Amino acid sequence: MSLWKRISSHVDCEQRMAAYYEEKGLLELRLCLAPWIEDRIMSEQITPNTTDQLERVALKFNEDLQQKLLSTRTASDQALKFRVVELCALIQRISAVELYTHLRSGLQKELQLVTEKSVAATAGQSMPLNPYNMNNTPMVTGYMDPSELLAVSNSCNPPVVQGIGPIHNVQNPGIASPALGMVPPKVELYDVQHQIMQALNDFGNCANALKLLVQNYGYMLNSTSSPNAEAAYRSLIDEKAAIVLTMRRSFMYYETLHELVINELKNWRHQQAQAGNGAPFNEGSLDDIQRCFEMLETFIAHMLAAVKELMRVRLVTEEPELTHLLEQVQNAQKNLVCSAFIVDKQPPQVMKTNTRFAASVRWLIGSQLGIHNNPPTVECIIMSEIQSQRFVTRNTQMDNSSLSGQSSGEIQNASSTMEYQQNNHVFSASFRNMQLKKIKRAEKKGTESVMDEKFALFFYTTTTVNDFQIRVWTLSLPVVVIVHGNQEPQSWATITWDNAFAEIVRDPFMITDRVTWAQLSVALNIKFGSCTGRSLTIDNLDFLYEKLQREERSEYITWNQFCKEPMPDRSFTFWEWFFAIMKLTKDHMLGMWKAGCIMGFINKAKAQDDLLRSVYGIGTFLLRFSDSELGGVTIAYVNENGLVTMLAPWTARDFQVLNLADRIRDLDVLCWLHPSDRNASPVKRDVAFGEFYSKRQEPEPLVLDPVTGYVKSTLHVHVCSNGDNGSTSGTPHHAQESMQLGNGDFGMADFDTITNFENF
Repeated sequence: MSLWKRISSHVDCEQRMAAYYEEKGLLELRLCLAPWIEDRIMSEQITPNTTDQLERVALKFNEDLQQKLLSTRTASDQALKFRVVELCALIQRISAVELYTHLRSGLQKELQLVTEKSVAATAGQSMPLNPYNMNNTPMVTGYMDPSELLAVSNSCNPPVVQGIGPIHNVQNPGIASPALGMVPPKVELYDVQHQIMQALNDFGNCANALKLLVQNYGYMLNSTSSPNAEAAYRSLIDEKAAIVLTMRRSFMYYETLHELVINELKNWRHQQAQAGNGAPFNEGSLDDIQRCFEMLETFIAHMLAAVKELMRVRLVTEEPELTHLLEQVQNAQKNLVCSAFIVDKQPPQVMKTNTRFAASVRWLIGSQLGIHNNPPTVECIIMSEIQSQRFVTRNTQMDNSSLSGQSSGEIQNASSTMEYQQNNHVFSASFRNMQLKKIKRAEKKGTESVMDEKFALFFYTTTTVNDFQIRVWTLSLPVVVIVHGNQEPQSWATITWDNAFAEIVRDPFMITDRVTWAQLSVALNIKFGSCTGRSLTIDNLDFLYEKLQREERSEYITWNQFCKEPMPDRSFTFWEWFFAIMKLTKDHMLGMWKAGCIMGFINKAKAQDDLLRSVYGIGTFLLRFSDSELGGVTIAYVNENGLVTMLAPWTARDFQVLNLADRIRDLDVLCWLHPSDRNASPVKRDVAFGEFYSKRQEPEPLVLDPVTGYVKSTLHVHVCSNGDNGSTSGTPHHAQESMQLGNGDFGMADFDTITNFENF
């Protein structure tokens, strides 16, 4: 059954693919020449890897297609002749490359749909939970010897699923590039594992045919001349040609499966970057991806052995087609091994010099290929963004001498020998005690600062596979190197933006300079929620959106608006303000924020309006983040005159002396906490904040300590009204800290040395 007939048996698939081909007006062509198109593209001897190769293959396909259409015009069916004339005109209007890539990508989509339907049908038949136990085969563990796996494959005979691989444009095997025309859709990993098993089963049939061919070839060599020798020779040639065709199709299907697994690894790496901003991350899914890599390695290893065995059947002098297939399979195995080398534990993305840090790399081939029996040593250097770009885009040949000059700094303890853990089949190298001692920076241009400069850790090693040497490498997520703590906020702006908006596949470390508010709001919510334990509300995000806007409002937020340009009428940027609030909340108000006691993101005008509308009136209050002071929180409350009073902001320095909850307890003018949830009712102050109060003893009569000669003291806060009877909105009043003598929980204090008792 042709691939298109399989698609036609599913209405949803047929409609989807019909729409795809109709985009270029090729549906009629696909229907008219369905078997020919499938056979012609699936039997390609060369998989285009460069633009020149693609153009040559596309032009040859276009010529063959025109010849096929012209030969069809001799048919007696007048309607068919008319359709052929129209199709000939169509292919003259579309470029050869566009025509070829659209049809080839379409076949890949069809194959994926058919495979998914096949998997779904199998799943409907009570698919076992173990993805390695398919089609009533014996129980197969996730880790087994390749010969055992092939034996299982040979015992099964599932329906043959023909495959076609994507056109690759791989600059470097260490970083996978997307297929030309499409990126494979996301599927469940157990489905991918099932597809690989099916492919192995199918290849088992090819192995059987190859075994028979080798036997017949031996008989022919050992037999004396017979009248049937010529016929037997021709028969062997036909058998070999059929096996070569099957192997080529198996290899193309392998490419599709490899692309699916690489796509899953890309998604995992993207989620790893998002986790750098605090997003949830299932690290355990890497174990499932590794199982796919191991199965693919088994698949390509058997294919390589089969091709080599087939080349020993010498029926003609030269076989360029088979030689090319051998090169393709060898390169595929190399690419598989290289793409399986990743950073599984990222280093800190804001990295301070002379500070210890850790990272680890993992090779997702486990015990395959036996590399773990002689584990290699992994080295690490730090590269600048420009160095990383040169290495990746130019596909620089890697050797120890060239890499020594690529480093942009000096890292201590930058080598580690890989270790294989038998219990979980993890093959990794851990760097537990690295330290960046020196860093070389590039010259800055314009407004660039050291906090904008991105580096990356470059991990590399060399090993031997099948008698040829393979050098593998991988890059970490971008890091910003700092030397002082005050560089941290802007550095986190660089990293947060990169983690949130970087493409999965890119030249290091290219990033867009503007995003939509919808995208940025998600990133800010993830960052703030992971740091403080409570996500932002819609009202919070609306407030932040207004903070980012300028005179010309836009749905897009630029990098400059985010962290470079000061906000209107302020001396600091949006990110500096946001980061300071996040740090203040995490360090001094975490419990109260998580409990919903702090409204936070609300402007003065709305705070006044909400308080004046409160049914409880006088004594109703709320806490909001200061607009004018970095890392400040202020209290707005309804005073005894029914007006709104705004207290001057408190910062982290104040809370180091007396925490926020105790300050609120000291202010008797605060009675009812206005709820942060618009659907809730005000809550009594002590009910809302009681659990956050520190224990405070009742003051005792003035007692002089006979030993030290000091009197114990405690701090209290009160509002300085400055003689006013009320306040207008936006006029700050000061909450003053006063000292009372007596036995409090403030502990012993030497009044001669205290310098932090300031009026606010």
